[in-house]
Amino acid sequence: MALFACSAVPALRFWGLRGARAWTRWPRIPGGGWSVSCFAGASSDTGGGGHGQKKFLLQDIAELIKTRACQRVVVMVGAGISTPSGIPDFRSPGVGYYSILQQYKLPYPEAIFELSFFFHDPKPFFTFAKKLYPGNYRPNATHYFLRLLHEKGLLLRLYTQNIDGLERASGIPDSKLVEAHGSLASATCTICRRPYPGEDFWADVMVDRVPRCPVCSGVTKPDIVFFGEPLPARFLLHLADFPMADLLLILGTSLEVEPFASLSDAVRSSVPRLLINRDLVGSLARNPRGRDVVQLGDVVHGVKRLVELVGWTDDLQDLIQRETGKFDGWDRL
Repeated sequence: MALFACSAVPALRFWGLRGARAWTRWPRIPGGGWSVSCFAGASSDTGGGGHGQKKFLLQDIAELIKTRACQRVVVMVGAGISTPSGIPDFRSPGVGYYSILQQYKLPYPEAIFELSFFFHDPKPFFTFAKKLYPGNYRPNATHYFLRLLHEKGLLLRLYTQNIDGLERASGIPDSKLVEAHGSLASATCTICRRPYPGEDFWADVMVDRVPRCPVCSGVTKPDIVFFGEPLPARFLLHLADFPMADLLLILGTSLEVEPFASLSDAVRSSVPRLLINRDLVGSLARNPRGRDVVQLGDVVHGVKRLVELVGWTDDLQDLIQRETGKFDGWDRL
């Protein structure tokens, strides 16, 4: 079964080479979203929990974590957890990557992630990729909170839309990580499909040279998912992980790109879902459940508040100091 990346907006060009045929795999559902029919265990509950049910609060989520009442935590993250590290998101007007990409004279910003345009002119993509060179940016408190979840034995899996590698850099092991849109850590020749060493790929990119395969001279592309490409096989772990989850954390994502976005509906209807985000998004806006908790505003501040309620402030400070060699104070996180 192949899953394809697309934006949850009616623009067929986002499918790149796949065209409209692939688009029909994700039928529209009421409220403007997109459903994915292949999620095992996905709840059909679209209600808000019923009348008279106690409203769930951030303190309740914290108590579940603190008492280990939830021990199979699944996390979904997007670009919003990386912006505090200095990496722009994609959609913020004026400052997001899609606004910045206008300088590359693209037919439209999303073209930089389309195979057809990449094969026509790969230089704009590699100019963009150069800005994400590993080591240019460092993990922030949110990444280290997720690392702490792992160290506490509570993290079942972390699903990320990000290609910046900051989850890996924070120390989260590969076994706990699903990079749904791929990674810049490795590359593959687009012609002969030979893997290309990461250090060689970046050596070319950093001197503004298009990386080419030493065997067939084909253009080498990093192993990230362009629009219309199959998602990594590891993404299929969601078929087991989400039905098993007893808590879902959703941090810093617009929930606009499918099929990633529909994962938020794939946990059982009784499972609490916590959204820490700038905006209310996805099914948590359209069809909230009774055990949904929404913490709007700055993501790091929201994570900080949760950490304080759980009682992990010292643990997180110690982890950051251990990993970075310094800690500038809790108020500066």
